[in-house]
Amino acid sequence: MGLEKPLDAAVQRLSKLSPLEYDQVRKQEAKALGVRTTALDTAVGNARKQEDSDDLPFPVVEPWPYPTDPVQLLSDIAAVIRRFIVCDKEIAHAAALWVAMTWFIEVVQVAPLAVITAPEKRCGKSLFLSILGKLSTRAISACSITPAALFRTIDAWCPTLLIDEADAFIKDNEELRGLLNSGHTRDSAYVIRTQGDNFTPAKFTTWGAKALAGIGQLSDTLMDRAVILELRRKLPHEEVERIRDADPDLFDVLRAKLARFAEDNRDRVRKARPPLPQSLNDRAQDNWEPLLAIAMTAGGEWLRIGCAAALKLSGGEHESQTTGIELLSDIREIFVDRDKVSSADLITLLCSDEERPWATFNRGKPITPRQVARRLREYGIHSHTIRVGVDTAKGYIIDQFEESFSRYLRLSPEISVTTSQVNNSDELAVTDALSENVTRNTCDGNRFPEVTREPASGADCDGVTDKSPQTGAIKIENIDLQSPDQIPTAEPQAWLTETGELMTRGSCDDLAAAIVKLSADNLPLQRELLARYCQAYDHEHIADLWEAWEERAAIMEYDGGLPRHEAEYQAAKRLNLLAFMDSRNCGQS
Repeated sequence: MGLEKPLDAAVQRLSKLSPLEYDQVRKQEAKALGVRTTALDTAVGNARKQEDSDDLPFPVVEPWPYPTDPVQLLSDIAAVIRRFIVCDKEIAHAAALWVAMTWFIEVVQVAPLAVITAPEKRCGKSLFLSILGKLSTRAISACSITPAALFRTIDAWCPTLLIDEADAFIKDNEELRGLLNSGHTRDSAYVIRTQGDNFTPAKFTTWGAKALAGIGQLSDTLMDRAVILELRRKLPHEEVERIRDADPDLFDVLRAKLARFAEDNRDRVRKARPPLPQSLNDRAQDNWEPLLAIAMTAGGEWLRIGCAAALKLSGGEHESQTTGIELLSDIREIFVDRDKVSSADLITLLCSDEERPWATFNRGKPITPRQVARRLREYGIHSHTIRVGVDTAKGYIIDQFEESFSRYLRLSPEISVTTSQVNNSDELAVTDALSENVTRNTCDGNRFPEVTREPASGADCDGVTDKSPQTGAIKIENIDLQSPDQIPTAEPQAWLTETGELMTRGSCDDLAAAIVKLSADNLPLQRELLARYCQAYDHEHIADLWEAWEERAAIMEYDGGLPRHEAEYQAAKRLNLLAFMDSRNCGQS
């Protein structure tokens, strides 16, 4: 203990020196104190940061003196947000979890951005950002920031950084975007810059919670690393309170309770391994993992609430896509009714949809075969000579795309359910049952969710999907098939309506066979229908389904000498797809 005081006093004395003065004496001082020069540099640097922190723009928060109820705390935060901001409940729930995450930033491994966006001005973005700042730990707000100021601010103070008007200055600043991207995961949250007259390399951290607000979409890389909180302009009948009328102690009390929540539960959040919604992509799962870890630690209904918010805000495929992904997606639609296409025909088909970008892709002119070929080469897909009728031409076959389709595109069935019916009992309405079951399947582990429930006795329903708990209706786009004159009533059944909607009734095993018969002469369509049908019931089982099918097809291709497309068809026909199905019915758990 006797050595600590002289060392501390020396460090404090040296921290008062200018960088040049310290550089002149650092070696002698380290030798006199009996420590390594690098150790002394670190101690002096930390002392300078502590001195600088006295002028921080955020207050020091004293934890609440009593243990808090985290369930009630998170609910109070969500209620406060909706008290001042017009938004969906899922957005308020996500924001509450994100705010709590800022207090656990020392123990989480991923720090998703909170991106507040809206299509127009006057939607409440800046106010929402301000509320996040009033609730977050060590919050610093800015309407503009340079790359150097960003990493130096984070390295010095470890703040929650709140950046408004992000759309105005981040769009064309690639270095700033790169720094924001780097702070997403703890392991990669560093940049190296030179400093001083000797250009000494120094390592700066970019790790910390960050929230951005702006009009429209930010760059794809930022949005991919974000929990997106999308606002809309308030309608005339929607009313919220003005924040200036709020109790001055409102946010101080919530911050103090958040500090106590974090103080009591840091180790639990660090060890938490929450179940993640399987329908989210890998990056979205990373983004939501720390938020769901906090929800699971809080207890009560918050894990279910968090999963529901994750599915609502990040579960769709409506986010901005790269040009390459858009091209692959449109080409997959073209291959629904063919197994090969020439480059010239591919261009014509791509440009036939006026709502897609390809008709004006080339500076107002149609995309060229060379541009398509260059984009596809990024995925390892190259054109080659194919036979079209009696002629030959440069083109592509579907087998070239199968791996890229599987790796980069997702199957997202649009589930159509019966319109809610009058229900005089306490049971959920049909549409509510669907929402509840999807959430429970994702976060609570039930393997086979119901698509609809049995109708209430004596109540009239609106369509065929009321026939049994195993019934589903999956809408398939761009399919031009006619429904039969009369829909059979015997189960199991699968049929297509005139609008291309797949209607089904029965168990998985029997319906698989029905779908095979429905499109036995069109393997790509069959695969599309079956994939979407099975995914609607079981998001995990679909991977095993295709793996087993591909394995059998590979054996028939390499051992039997069949062409790939014929091998896939024969594998499906021979197995009748029953080998891929669980022996249980869809309605069983």
